[in-house]
Amino acid sequence: MFLLAAGLFGINMAFTQQYRYAAAESVRAVHVPRAISFVLLGAIGGAIVGPELAKHGQDWFGGAQYSGVMIALALLYAVQAALFLLLRPALTEREAHTLRSERPLGDIIKQPIFLVAVLGGIAGYGLMTLVMTATPLSMHVNNGFSVEATANVIRVHVLGMYVPSLFAGFVIERLGVVRMMLAGAIALLATSLVGLAGQSLLHYWWALLLLGVGWNFLFVGATTMLTYTYSMAERFRAQAVNEFLVFGTSASASLLAGTVIYFYGWNRLMWIPIPVLLLLCIALLGIRKDAQLVRHYRATPAQVTPNE
Repeated sequence: MFLLAAGLFGINMAFTQQYRYAAAESVRAVHVPRAISFVLLGAIGGAIVGPELAKHGQDWFGGAQYSGVMIALALLYAVQAALFLLLRPALTEREAHTLRSERPLGDIIKQPIFLVAVLGGIAGYGLMTLVMTATPLSMHVNNGFSVEATANVIRVHVLGMYVPSLFAGFVIERLGVVRMMLAGAIALLATSLVGLAGQSLLHYWWALLLLGVGWNFLFVGATTMLTYTYSMAERFRAQAVNEFLVFGTSASASLLAGTVIYFYGWNRLMWIPIPVLLLLCIALLGIRKDAQLVRHYRATPAQVTPNE
């Protein structure tokens, strides 16, 4: 029953990841980055409410520990569903019903900025999951830090992941999506460098903070770039390919993190992101003058052009 419940939670999360696309399709093109970033702010509320709900709800019912938490979650999901009943279809969604996609899926995928957007999402989410999952094992099991110290590092990481959403969308609108993603890749490279420099509490703290910020910049930026690559009639197929690759990589990284730490240790794990991120930086520099990006920037004058 627990496995069934966990599987259903996972299905819900797959739908939840689509909210950022729904937000992007509900605003003018110039405001897509901030819409995507604002949706991620909801996780800050989850980071605050979730632990408190687990702490206080575990003993609400004497028959089974944590059953109160599960019931509270069910009520929250019911509220969520009720709120969605109040939504009206976005104008872009109504327009999409009258359009037909004439491009094969392969033509959509072969676009350079589509490939770079997917690579950015894979690098951001996959590497973040790999390092984040390995951190408690390295800190608590291998280095002997307390559970409390380990939890504090993870808490800083979560804040680093979602607090930048307050301004990430505005930064993209001002500086452009390529520069935003480059900043995210550099932050993740800095994570590896700090992690290789030492394994003190301060090293873990800074590495995980940079990991969260880098993930945010790359994830918001990659999602924004992806929206430039398809028409409304093509969006579901393009988004499905991206989600499968990004979150499939994240799941694989989560499974591999413990194995890498067990056999190779923290330092070897810190080397894994570096070649991936260097490849991403080269790809981003290669598409910064892509004709499709240039057309998009010209259509949304509030943003800078890639050449500025």
